[in-house]
Amino acid sequence: MSDPQEVHPAMPELPFPFPADDRTLSPHTGYTRAHWEAAADGLLRAALRYATPGHGLIDLPGPPSQSGVRSDGLEGFARTFLLAALRAAGSEGSDPHSILERYTAGIARGTLTPGRDDAESWPLIGHFPAHGQPMVESASVALGLRLTAPWTWQALPSDAQDRTEEWLRGAFRHQPAPNNWYLFPLTVAGFLESVGRGDAETARAIDRGLDLLEGWYRGQGWYSDGDGRSFDHYNGWALHMYPLLHAHLAGDGALLDRLGPRLHTFLESFSLLFDANGAPLHFGRSLTYRFAAGASVALGALTGHTPLAPGATRRILSGALRHFLDRGALTRDGVLSLGWYGPQAATLQRYSGPGSPYWASKGFLALLLPPDHPVWTAPEEAAPAEGPDRALALPAAGFLIQTTGRDGLVRLHNHGSYSRGADSAPDPLYARLAYSTRTGPTGADNTPDNHIAVEVRGARSYRPRIQPLATGPDWIASSQVPLFPAGGPILPSARIDSLTLVRGRLEVRVHRTVGVPAGTPIHHSGWAVAVPPGTEAETEQGPEIRLAGEEVTGQLLGLHGWRTATAVRAPQGTAYGPWALVPELTGTVGEDPAGTVFVALASLTGEPDPAPLAGLATAEVTGLTVTVRLPDGGGVVVDFGAGEAPTVTEVDVRADR
Repeated sequence: MSDPQEVHPAMPELPFPFPADDRTLSPHTGYTRAHWEAAADGLLRAALRYATPGHGLIDLPGPPSQSGVRSDGLEGFARTFLLAALRAAGSEGSDPHSILERYTAGIARGTLTPGRDDAESWPLIGHFPAHGQPMVESASVALGLRLTAPWTWQALPSDAQDRTEEWLRGAFRHQPAPNNWYLFPLTVAGFLESVGRGDAETARAIDRGLDLLEGWYRGQGWYSDGDGRSFDHYNGWALHMYPLLHAHLAGDGALLDRLGPRLHTFLESFSLLFDANGAPLHFGRSLTYRFAAGASVALGALTGHTPLAPGATRRILSGALRHFLDRGALTRDGVLSLGWYGPQAATLQRYSGPGSPYWASKGFLALLLPPDHPVWTAPEEAAPAEGPDRALALPAAGFLIQTTGRDGLVRLHNHGSYSRGADSAPDPLYARLAYSTRTGPTGADNTPDNHIAVEVRGARSYRPRIQPLATGPDWIASSQVPLFPAGGPILPSARIDSLTLVRGRLEVRVHRTVGVPAGTPIHHSGWAVAVPPGTEAETEQGPEIRLAGEEVTGQLLGLHGWRTATAVRAPQGTAYGPWALVPELTGTVGEDPAGTVFVALASLTGEPDPAPLAGLATAEVTGLTVTVRLPDGGGVVVDFGAGEAPTVTEVDVRADR
């Protein structure tokens, strides 16, 4: 396995001082605690250049969010203050550059006349959605104050403390978004109680947040982000982080005992979602927070609720940090850009502003571990994705995780998670059949990757609410009702059942249409691969589509039911390149009222020059039963006619050859 920095040769020089690699202690990444401290210092110095004269706001350059410039300035202040707090608290208050003094002055200035339209005042906390963004930032302000109270809160004059408390209490008195936002008032309440300002209002905020959290827990360590089935990185950097960190800081043993085992279980699967090159999985919203994805990994070590060895914990955390620093996530002046590597609009949401990327500060949670903690002193170990090939089904979330040790690549097959607004429009960051650590979804206006759609009157369906059906050790199945854009066609009683089975790098994808009119065109796409503009797809042995990118090769082959195969241009590109190709198969729904079955074989690999898919697996279809022959001589039978959910049975088909 190559080192993370060897995977991508274009490594920019960092715009701040940085230590040399330590390949003795950290053979995989070269990073130690000193690198984390240097990164925090460099990010802070760069951001603070954009502070207002009284330090009350930090107006980072870039297009404003939907909340407006003043809210964005508060966001820049609050999120970098959290980074400063983690840096100082992890060094027992050491602040050689007087950074905390600047933030303390900024709190006093920002709360002097909140809501006033002047150069420094903070916006008031209001109701979601129109005026709710300051509620998000109140949690970072409160957590930063809680971590640094001896040097910030206690340094504020009593009247400034009173004003700050009053501003923070706005989080209790206004309506949050119906999801992880309820943990922001909980975090504010935890701080106020920690400084002797708790009362019935703070107690209600904590109890309310914890009660809702219980209702969102779906099992196997995974929470839905609100009602429904929305699973993504918010599990780690919000739903686990805020309540468990509150319990840790408060010394609440009962709450730690209740929530801690869930984090332990969560990390058993979540730790697999980091590539050998350090990249976290590219899936879900707010991906511009980047290495904040490691917050729960650090939290597990901090609270003692982790299945990971200390050296593996640091390997994941440092791998993610280095991955983005090496690949241009910083602007030339050291500011985190809005995007994934560099600026990229499709990675963003309407609420993303110039200060938004600094929720990446949560990734520095490990700095709360003392320098002599084993996470910092133990030799780095391999990341979980660098081990043997894995297939891990997570019925609670509707996920199937697939890793391959030879290239360290991670894929997540999504048969259960969708965004809360799923019925209104397709969301590329949730609606796809699969995601990976080296590919990103295509933009909403381009041909979707990893998608199954029927076409009626020239309009293609999208994948809205996803209903999990069944899982096995290396397979997972779901069902969807195909919907069309507003004003488009309606197919009553129609549905598409889908199943993904994985072996090594291979993905067998089986789809069954039900209630779709005969003769309807159907399209299935594979992995979008970033390639230079104008690149043509390679072909291998007939209908296979092969897309060779800089780091990955994507392949797609129709095994049954597909008539044509082609590569479709995606000129909006992905987070991994400004231009991409998408492999696509096209077929036609048949006459059988019980449904039509389609089978494809897909692969995404970082291995050089992978073998053609033709001959690696075959599929024989009889009615609603599919017999798949696999490269090892074994096989599986997928039966869609056995009930509401498909059944999968292992069989020995070698004797039939």
